Amino acid sequence: MKPLKIGIVGLGWVAGAHINTFRNIEGVAVTAIASRRDLNPSDLKEQFGIDCQVYKDYSRMLEETDIDIVDIYTPHPFHFEQAMAAVHAGRHLILEKPIALEYEQTRLLKDAITRAGIRTCVCFECRFSRHFQLIRSVIDQELLGEIHFGEIDYYHGIGPWYGQYEWNIRKEMGGSSLLTAGCHAMDAALFFLDGEIEEVNSYHVYSKAADFTPYEYPTTSVTMMKFVGEERVAKVTSCIDCYQPYYFHIHLVGSEGSLLDNRFYSKKLKGLNKDAWSVLETSLIDSGSVEDHPYLPQFQAFIDSIRQGRSMILTDYDTAFETHRVVFAADTSAREGRPVRLREVE
Repeated sequence: MKPLKIGIVGLGWVAGAHINTFRNIEGVAVTAIASRRDLNPSDLKEQFGIDCQVYKDYSRMLEETDIDIVDIYTPHPFHFEQAMAAVHAGRHLILEKPIALEYEQTRLLKDAITRAGIRTCVCFECRFSRHFQLIRSVIDQELLGEIHFGEIDYYHGIGPWYGQYEWNIRKEMGGSSLLTAGCHAMDAALFFLDGEIEEVNSYHVYSKAADFTPYEYPTTSVTMMKFVGEERVAKVTSCIDCYQPYYFHIHLVGSEGSLLDNRFYSKKLKGLNKDAWSVLETSLIDSGSVEDHPYLPQFQAFIDSIRQGRSMILTDYDTAFETHRVVFAADTSAREGRPVRLREVE
Protein backbone atom coordinates (compact mmCIF):
# COMPACT_ATOMS: atom_id res chain seq x y z
CA MET A 1 0.00 0.00 0.00
CA LYS A 2 1.49 3.34 -1.06
CA PRO A 3 2.51 5.83 1.65
CA LEU A 4 0.11 8.67 2.35
CA LYS A 5 1.72 12.04 1.71
CA ILE A 6 1.01 14.96 4.04
CA GLY A 7 1.23 18.68 3.38
CA ILE A 8 1.65 20.96 6.38
CA VAL A 9 0.14 24.46 6.37
CA GLY A 10 1.82 26.77 8.87
CA LEU A 11 5.05 25.86 10.64
CA GLY A 12 4.70 26.87 14.25
CA TRP A 13 4.82 25.22 17.66
CA VAL A 14 1.88 22.90 17.00
CA ALA A 15 3.14 21.87 13.57
CA GLY A 16 6.39 20.65 15.07
CA ALA A 17 4.50 18.35 17.45
CA HIS A 18 2.41 17.04 14.56
CA ILE A 19 5.44 16.38 12.34
CA ASN A 20 7.17 14.45 15.12
CA THR A 21 3.98 12.43 15.60
CA PHE A 22 3.76 11.49 11.92
CA ARG A 23 7.32 10.16 12.10
CA ASN A 24 5.97 7.45 14.44
CA ILE A 25 3.14 6.34 12.15
CA GLU A 26 3.90 3.72 9.53
CA GLY A 27 3.02 4.46 5.92
CA VAL A 28 2.86 8.28 6.09
CA ALA A 29 5.35 11.00 5.19
CA VAL A 30 5.36 14.78 5.40
CA THR A 31 6.41 15.79 1.88
CA ALA A 32 5.40 19.47 1.64
CA ILE A 33 5.14 22.51 3.89
CA ALA A 34 3.48 25.85 3.14
CA SER A 35 4.46 28.77 5.35
CA ARG A 36 4.63 32.56 5.11
CA ARG A 37 8.14 32.28 6.54
CA ASP A 38 11.22 31.65 4.41
CA LEU A 39 12.04 27.99 4.96
CA ASN A 40 15.14 26.06 3.99
CA PRO A 41 14.55 22.36 3.17
CA SER A 42 17.95 21.43 4.60
CA ASP A 43 17.08 23.12 7.89
CA LEU A 44 13.81 21.18 8.05
CA LYS A 45 15.65 17.94 7.40
CA GLU A 46 18.08 18.71 10.22
CA GLN A 47 15.32 19.73 12.64
CA PHE A 48 12.65 17.14 11.84
CA GLY A 49 14.41 14.50 9.74
CA ILE A 50 12.09 15.01 6.75
CA ASP A 51 12.67 15.65 3.05
CA CYS A 52 10.00 17.99 1.77
CA GLN A 53 9.16 20.73 -0.68
CA VAL A 54 8.56 24.18 0.76
CA TYR A 55 6.08 26.79 -0.45
CA LYS A 56 5.16 30.33 0.53
CA ASP A 57 2.03 30.00 -1.60
CA TYR A 58 -0.43 27.45 -0.20
CA SER A 59 -2.41 27.29 -3.45
CA ARG A 60 0.76 26.31 -5.33
CA MET A 61 1.34 23.49 -2.87
CA LEU A 62 -2.15 22.15 -3.61
CA GLU A 63 -1.62 22.47 -7.36
CA GLU A 64 1.95 21.18 -7.69
CA THR A 65 2.10 18.28 -5.23
CA ASP A 66 0.39 14.90 -5.01
CA ILE A 67 -0.23 15.10 -1.26
CA ASP A 68 -3.12 13.03 0.11
CA ILE A 69 -3.69 14.94 3.37
CA VAL A 70 -3.60 18.63 4.25
CA ASP A 71 -2.79 19.43 7.87
CA ILE A 72 -3.66 23.02 8.92
CA TYR A 73 -2.14 24.74 11.99
CA THR A 74 -2.30 28.40 11.08
CA PRO A 75 -3.88 31.07 13.35
CA HIS A 76 -7.65 30.73 13.75
CA PRO A 77 -8.93 33.22 11.12
CA PHE A 78 -7.18 31.34 8.31
CA HIS A 79 -8.67 27.91 9.05
CA PHE A 80 -11.88 28.26 7.06
CA GLU A 81 -10.48 29.40 3.71
CA GLN A 82 -7.49 27.08 3.87
CA ALA A 83 -9.70 24.12 4.78
CA MET A 84 -12.12 24.93 1.95
CA ALA A 85 -9.23 25.04 -0.51
CA ALA A 86 -8.07 21.60 0.64
CA VAL A 87 -11.59 20.17 0.36
CA HIS A 88 -12.09 21.60 -3.14
CA ALA A 89 -8.75 20.03 -4.10
CA GLY A 90 -10.02 16.65 -2.90
CA ARG A 91 -7.50 16.27 -0.07
CA HIS A 92 -8.26 14.62 3.24
CA LEU A 93 -8.12 17.12 6.08
CA ILE A 94 -6.63 17.51 9.56
CA LEU A 95 -7.74 20.80 11.10
CA GLU A 96 -6.80 22.44 14.38
CA LYS A 97 -9.59 23.90 16.46
CA PRO A 98 -11.46 26.14 16.17
CA ILE A 99 -12.60 25.07 12.73
CA ALA A 100 -13.72 28.67 12.08
CA LEU A 101 -14.49 31.85 13.97
CA GLU A 102 -18.00 32.25 12.49
CA TYR A 103 -20.80 29.70 12.66
CA GLU A 104 -21.83 30.16 9.03
CA GLN A 105 -18.31 29.21 7.96
CA THR A 106 -18.43 25.97 9.96
CA ARG A 107 -21.71 25.06 8.25
CA LEU A 108 -20.42 25.87 4.74
CA LEU A 109 -17.33 23.77 5.38
CA LYS A 110 -19.49 20.91 6.63
CA ASP A 111 -21.54 20.95 3.42
CA ALA A 112 -18.40 21.04 1.26
CA ILE A 113 -16.84 18.11 3.12
CA THR A 114 -20.02 16.06 2.68
CA ARG A 115 -20.09 16.75 -1.07
CA ALA A 116 -16.40 15.97 -1.51
CA GLY A 117 -16.58 12.68 0.42
CA ILE A 118 -13.19 13.22 2.06
CA ARG A 119 -12.04 12.06 5.52
CA THR A 120 -11.60 14.65 8.24
CA CYS A 121 -9.98 14.92 11.65
CA VAL A 122 -10.41 17.92 13.97
CA CYS A 123 -7.85 18.25 16.76
CA PHE A 124 -9.97 17.62 19.81
CA GLU A 125 -7.22 15.16 20.69
CA CYS A 126 -8.09 15.03 24.41
CA ARG A 127 -10.73 12.44 23.53
CA PHE A 128 -7.85 10.07 22.73
CA SER A 129 -6.00 10.67 26.01
CA ARG A 130 -5.69 7.90 28.57
CA HIS A 131 -7.52 10.12 31.04
CA PHE A 132 -10.57 10.68 28.83
CA GLN A 133 -10.62 7.09 27.62
CA LEU A 134 -10.59 5.83 31.21
CA ILE A 135 -13.45 8.16 32.19
CA ARG A 136 -15.44 7.04 29.16
CA SER A 137 -14.83 3.41 30.15
CA VAL A 138 -16.12 4.08 33.70
CA ILE A 139 -19.25 5.64 32.16
CA ASP A 140 -19.77 2.84 29.64
CA GLN A 141 -19.51 0.21 32.37
CA GLU A 142 -22.28 2.12 34.18
CA LEU A 143 -20.25 2.58 37.34
CA LEU A 144 -21.70 6.07 37.69
CA GLY A 145 -25.21 5.05 36.67
CA GLU A 146 -27.30 7.75 34.97
CA ILE A 147 -25.27 10.95 34.94
CA HIS A 148 -27.41 14.00 35.72
CA PHE A 149 -24.73 16.64 36.28
CA GLY A 150 -21.34 17.39 34.81
CA GLU A 151 -18.89 20.17 35.54
CA ILE A 152 -16.02 20.60 33.09
CA ASP A 153 -13.68 23.53 33.64
CA TYR A 154 -10.67 24.62 31.58
CA TYR A 155 -8.09 26.79 33.34
CA HIS A 156 -5.15 27.89 31.20
CA GLY A 157 -3.61 31.32 31.67
CA ILE A 158 -2.71 32.55 28.18
CA GLY A 159 -0.63 35.58 29.12
CA PRO A 160 2.55 37.22 27.77
CA TRP A 161 4.54 34.11 28.69
CA TYR A 162 2.59 32.00 26.20
CA GLY A 163 3.53 31.77 22.53
CA GLN A 164 0.19 32.70 20.96
CA TYR A 165 -0.50 35.62 23.29
CA GLU A 166 0.50 38.41 20.89
CA TRP A 167 -2.10 37.49 18.29
CA ASN A 168 -4.55 35.72 20.57
CA ILE A 169 -5.46 38.93 22.42
CA ARG A 170 -7.11 40.34 19.28
CA LYS A 171 -10.83 39.66 18.77
CA GLU A 172 -10.38 39.01 15.05
CA MET A 173 -7.75 36.36 15.81
CA GLY A 174 -8.83 34.62 19.03
CA GLY A 175 -12.59 35.03 18.67
CA SER A 176 -13.60 34.23 22.24
CA SER A 177 -12.35 32.43 25.32
CA LEU A 178 -14.29 29.34 24.27
CA LEU A 179 -13.23 29.40 20.63
CA THR A 180 -9.54 29.94 21.24
CA ALA A 181 -9.10 27.42 24.07
CA GLY A 182 -12.09 26.45 26.22
CA CYS A 183 -13.78 24.56 23.39
CA HIS A 184 -11.74 21.58 24.65
CA ALA A 185 -13.84 21.67 27.82
CA MET A 186 -17.08 22.02 25.85
CA ASP A 187 -16.07 19.06 23.71
CA ALA A 188 -15.29 17.04 26.84
CA ALA A 189 -18.75 17.82 28.26
CA LEU A 190 -20.39 16.49 25.10
CA PHE A 191 -18.10 13.45 25.12
CA PHE A 192 -18.94 12.46 28.70
CA LEU A 193 -22.60 13.50 28.93
CA ASP A 194 -24.34 11.75 26.07
CA GLY A 195 -27.25 13.56 24.54
CA GLU A 196 -28.24 16.65 22.64
CA ILE A 197 -28.12 20.15 24.10
CA GLU A 198 -31.47 21.98 24.23
CA GLU A 199 -30.46 25.34 25.70
CA VAL A 200 -27.44 27.24 26.97
CA ASN A 201 -27.12 30.23 29.27
CA SER A 202 -23.69 31.80 29.38
CA TYR A 203 -21.94 34.69 31.11
CA HIS A 204 -18.52 36.18 30.48
CA VAL A 205 -16.20 38.60 32.26
CA TYR A 206 -12.86 40.38 31.81
CA SER A 207 -9.86 40.22 34.12
CA LYS A 208 -8.46 43.44 35.59
CA ALA A 209 -4.92 42.02 35.69
CA ALA A 210 -2.44 43.99 33.56
CA ASP A 211 -1.37 40.84 31.72
CA PHE A 212 -4.92 40.23 30.49
CA THR A 213 -6.40 43.69 29.96
CA PRO A 214 -5.00 43.81 26.37
CA TYR A 215 -7.56 41.15 25.41
CA GLU A 216 -10.25 42.54 23.12
CA TYR A 217 -12.81 39.99 24.30
CA PRO A 218 -13.90 38.58 27.69
CA THR A 219 -11.35 36.10 28.97
CA THR A 220 -13.53 33.97 31.26
CA SER A 221 -16.90 32.44 30.39
CA VAL A 222 -19.27 30.19 32.34
CA THR A 223 -21.95 28.25 30.46
CA MET A 224 -24.90 26.30 31.86
CA MET A 225 -26.37 23.68 29.53
CA LYS A 226 -29.68 21.82 29.58
CA PHE A 227 -30.00 18.58 27.64
CA VAL A 228 -32.96 17.57 25.49
CA GLY A 229 -35.65 15.42 27.08
CA GLU A 230 -33.77 14.52 30.24
CA GLU A 231 -33.14 15.76 33.75
CA ARG A 232 -29.53 16.45 32.86
CA VAL A 233 -27.48 19.65 33.12
CA ALA A 234 -23.83 20.63 32.80
CA LYS A 235 -21.56 23.58 33.45
CA VAL A 236 -18.51 24.51 31.38
CA THR A 237 -15.94 27.15 32.34
CA SER A 238 -13.33 28.59 29.99
CA CYS A 239 -10.76 30.63 31.90
CA ILE A 240 -7.70 31.91 30.02
CA ASP A 241 -6.91 34.77 32.44
CA CYS A 242 -5.83 32.80 35.51
CA TYR A 243 -2.57 32.76 37.48
CA GLN A 244 -2.32 29.08 38.31
CA PRO A 245 -1.11 25.78 36.87
CA TYR A 246 -3.00 24.39 33.88
CA TYR A 247 -6.05 22.51 35.17
CA PHE A 248 -8.68 20.51 33.31
CA HIS A 249 -11.34 19.93 35.94
CA ILE A 250 -13.86 17.11 35.44
CA HIS A 251 -16.66 16.32 37.91
CA LEU A 252 -19.46 13.93 36.95
CA VAL A 253 -22.37 13.01 39.25
CA GLY A 254 -24.62 10.03 38.60
CA SER A 255 -27.24 7.78 40.17
CA GLU A 256 -24.65 5.18 41.17
CA GLY A 257 -21.55 7.24 41.84
CA SER A 258 -19.37 10.24 41.09
CA LEU A 259 -16.07 10.96 39.39
CA LEU A 260 -13.68 13.82 40.14
CA ASP A 261 -10.70 14.11 37.78
CA ASN A 262 -8.96 10.75 38.41
CA ARG A 263 -10.92 9.78 41.53
CA PHE A 264 -14.27 8.07 41.83
CA TYR A 265 -16.81 6.35 44.02
CA SER A 266 -19.38 3.80 42.85
CA LYS A 267 -22.12 2.03 44.79
CA LYS A 268 -21.74 -0.83 42.31
CA LEU A 269 -18.31 -1.80 43.62
CA LYS A 270 -18.42 -3.56 46.98
CA GLY A 271 -15.91 -2.56 49.59
CA LEU A 272 -15.38 1.05 48.51
CA ASN A 273 -15.52 3.70 51.21
CA LYS A 274 -17.96 6.46 50.20
CA ASP A 275 -16.19 8.83 52.58
CA ALA A 276 -12.97 8.64 50.58
CA TRP A 277 -12.22 8.75 46.86
CA SER A 278 -10.70 5.75 45.13
CA VAL A 279 -7.93 6.71 42.73
CA LEU A 280 -7.84 5.76 39.05
CA GLU A 281 -4.15 5.66 38.14
CA THR A 282 -3.69 7.21 34.70
CA SER A 283 -1.98 10.06 32.87
CA LEU A 284 -3.97 13.23 33.42
CA ILE A 285 -4.66 16.05 30.97
CA ASP A 286 -2.56 18.47 33.00
CA SER A 287 -0.58 20.47 30.46
CA GLY A 288 -1.27 23.01 27.73
CA SER A 289 1.96 22.06 25.96
CA VAL A 290 1.35 20.47 22.57
CA GLU A 291 4.24 18.08 23.20
CA ASP A 292 2.05 16.46 25.88
CA HIS A 293 -1.09 16.13 23.75
CA PRO A 294 -2.17 12.63 22.58
CA TYR A 295 -1.76 13.23 18.85
CA LEU A 296 -0.32 9.76 18.16
CA PRO A 297 -3.47 7.68 18.85
CA GLN A 298 -5.64 10.32 17.17
CA PHE A 299 -3.57 10.55 13.98
CA GLN A 300 -3.16 6.77 13.85
CA ALA A 301 -6.95 6.44 13.99
CA PHE A 302 -7.26 9.02 11.20
CA ILE A 303 -4.81 7.21 8.95
CA ASP A 304 -6.66 3.95 9.66
CA SER A 305 -9.95 5.59 8.66
CA ILE A 306 -8.49 6.64 5.30
CA ARG A 307 -7.02 3.20 4.66
CA GLN A 308 -10.28 1.49 5.59
CA GLY A 309 -12.58 3.95 3.79
CA ARG A 310 -14.64 4.89 6.82
CA SER A 311 -15.27 7.97 8.95
CA MET A 312 -12.81 9.02 11.61
CA ILE A 313 -13.80 7.92 15.12
CA LEU A 314 -14.40 10.42 17.96
CA THR A 315 -13.08 13.57 16.24
CA ASP A 316 -14.50 13.63 12.72
CA TYR A 317 -15.80 16.94 11.36
CA ASP A 318 -19.47 16.26 12.13
CA THR A 319 -18.69 15.59 15.78
CA ALA A 320 -16.53 18.71 16.07
CA PHE A 321 -19.23 20.72 14.28
CA GLU A 322 -21.73 19.89 17.05
CA THR A 323 -19.28 21.07 19.70
CA HIS A 324 -18.81 24.32 17.78
CA ARG A 325 -22.59 24.80 17.51
CA VAL A 326 -22.80 24.79 21.30
CA VAL A 327 -19.81 27.14 21.57
CA PHE A 328 -21.38 29.65 19.18
CA ALA A 329 -24.70 29.41 21.04
CA ALA A 330 -22.89 30.04 24.34
CA ASP A 331 -21.05 33.06 22.97
CA THR A 332 -24.33 34.44 21.61
CA SER A 333 -25.97 33.94 25.00
CA ALA A 334 -23.21 35.80 26.84
CA ARG A 335 -23.12 38.60 24.28
CA GLU A 336 -26.89 39.15 24.18
CA GLY A 337 -27.61 38.43 27.85
CA ARG A 338 -30.25 35.74 27.29
CA PRO A 339 -30.64 31.94 27.11
CA VAL A 340 -30.12 30.53 23.60
CA ARG A 341 -31.84 27.39 22.32
CA LEU A 342 -29.67 25.23 20.06
CA ARG A 343 -32.34 25.21 17.38
CA GLU A 344 -31.46 28.87 16.85
CA VAL A 345 -28.07 27.72 15.57
CA GLU A 346 -28.99 25.66 12.53
